[in-house]
Amino acid sequence: MQIGLVGLQFSGKTTLFNTLSKKESDPSIQKEEASIEVVKIPDERLDKLTEIFQPKKKVNATIEVFDIPGLKMSDDNKVRITTAFLNNVRNNDALFYVIRAFKDESVPHPMGSVDPVRDIEFLETEFLLSDLAFLENRLEKLKKDVQKSKDEKLKKELPVIEKCYSHCEAEKPLRTLDLDENELKLLSGYQLLTLKPLAIALNFDENAIPVVEEETEKVISALKEKSNPVIPFFAQIELELSKLEPEDQKVFMADYGIKESALAKILRTSYEMLGLQSFFTVGEDECRAWTIKKNYTAQQAAGVIHTDFYNRFIRAEVVHYDDFIKYGSFNKCKESGAWRLEGKDYIVKDGDIISIRHN
Repeated sequence: MQIGLVGLQFSGKTTLFNTLSKKESDPSIQKEEASIEVVKIPDERLDKLTEIFQPKKKVNATIEVFDIPGLKMSDDNKVRITTAFLNNVRNNDALFYVIRAFKDESVPHPMGSVDPVRDIEFLETEFLLSDLAFLENRLEKLKKDVQKSKDEKLKKELPVIEKCYSHCEAEKPLRTLDLDENELKLLSGYQLLTLKPLAIALNFDENAIPVVEEETEKVISALKEKSNPVIPFFAQIELELSKLEPEDQKVFMADYGIKESALAKILRTSYEMLGLQSFFTVGEDECRAWTIKKNYTAQQAAGVIHTDFYNRFIRAEVVHYDDFIKYGSFNKCKESGAWRLEGKDYIVKDGDIISIRHN
């Protein structure tokens, strides 16, 4: 699963990417090619389990983060969306708009002024126009093909494309359209941009710390679509924080008056947007967070660990993390009834600690 960082030039997008990926590339050097890194998802539950079991290895859940080169001013003094940019965005499963909310005269904004709402709506409009153009072409082709071939599959697709086209024509992103599972499956191969889950990261500088909540609310209230998560963050501060030890981080944040790092929230939001969750396996050799889709069964989760576990699945021993911490050991969880044997159809919950029985 892949999250795409999208934004205008000098938005702080690459600084955020460097922080997430723990890279040292110079964000002032504008890259022509996209970068990708596998990033660990911070999880305090896994940290606690590692502290308890003292394994040889701790393995976090991960997610791929894609840094798409920032949009810049073209020769005609306008910011233009290129085909290469759109193709990069289509490869992502979900998007994070990284939006500049700081002023710095030494780093000019590509559009001449700092206006987060304008930048968000610019990206949304361009993606909407791209989807609209695709849907219009697809609709025209479908109508011709249906008349020629009478193909039942094409007949089923036609009303879905018409429904999407009408929605986009009304200037609404496809993520706000009510689509059932079959319709989404039918559209999945087309990589429609406004159908992708979206969150917004507002990049402030340290001067905005006292008013960041107020400024964030102003942006949210001005947006046409208010259902997307909006996360304020401080790219430069987060980068400096990432280089410190945990205890030093707490002191640094206290000095700046920051209650929590936005980095973990950005990654958790990415995880949630993709419909993912974690379960744990624990022991002396390894404590690991495994990534699965929500509503996975115990047998499907077993298959993520190893394909043989799926094929030879018998039962899953399950204790939820909260119960394990509450009672302090597996034996006490058994005594209290919190430890359970579950069959292959059990729906795994986020935070379950699981051991697979197989033959």
